[in-house]
Amino acid sequence: MEPGPVVTERWNAGIALFPDVEVLDFAGPYEVLSRARTEPGVESRRDETTAPFRVFTVARQRKPLATVGGLVVTPHYGFDDHPAIDLLLVPGGPGARALLDDAATLDWIRRVAGEARLVSSVCTGALLLARAGLLDGRRATTHHAALDLLASLGRGITVVRDRRVVEDTVLTSAGVAAGLDLAFHVVARRCGDAVAKETAAYIEYPWSAEIQPPTPASAR
Repeated sequence: MEPGPVVTERWNAGIALFPDVEVLDFAGPYEVLSRARTEPGVESRRDETTAPFRVFTVARQRKPLATVGGLVVTPHYGFDDHPAIDLLLVPGGPGARALLDDAATLDWIRRVAGEARLVSSVCTGALLLARAGLLDGRRATTHHAALDLLASLGRGITVVRDRRVVEDTVLTSAGVAAGLDLAFHVVARRCGDAVAKETAAYIEYPWSAEIQPPTPASAR
């Protein structure tokens, strides 16, 4: 594996949950980020010291919630008791639209985003970022059925309709399965392409750095 950036600090990756969240929106990135290792091989997966991310879920309360399709999950933390978050990921699903006027959720997103090193969304999670004012003046994408709505939820949002992952300081992805590509982009951004490719090989996902967009200078 070719050397990438030297990773000396483990990031806390907090993934938001809410009722009617799309399962793959959060579970796909959770798998990628939690399985990434800076040392290759199956054995390295048992060694947390080589894990660049500590991944956990956060919801308004630590209570079981039903996702799209009826899968019930229990978040690790609530809004008031989670550790500091370096990487914030906001997934989508029907529940995201239901929170567009939810002051507590939007305030939490703004607060965490203001302290995080990187903010990201999958699918219609971008609608919540836009509503919170985090996409104003930026390029962004979301699920194809919500592109026009995304444009209406902020000021000066340039909606990108033909990319699976868009980075303009904030990272956004297209719908559902595109969240896997976003997660690999995060791994490559932090650890280098070689770590991302090895992680993709481990979970048998056909990821390639070539499918990712160039990173704007403002986002480096």
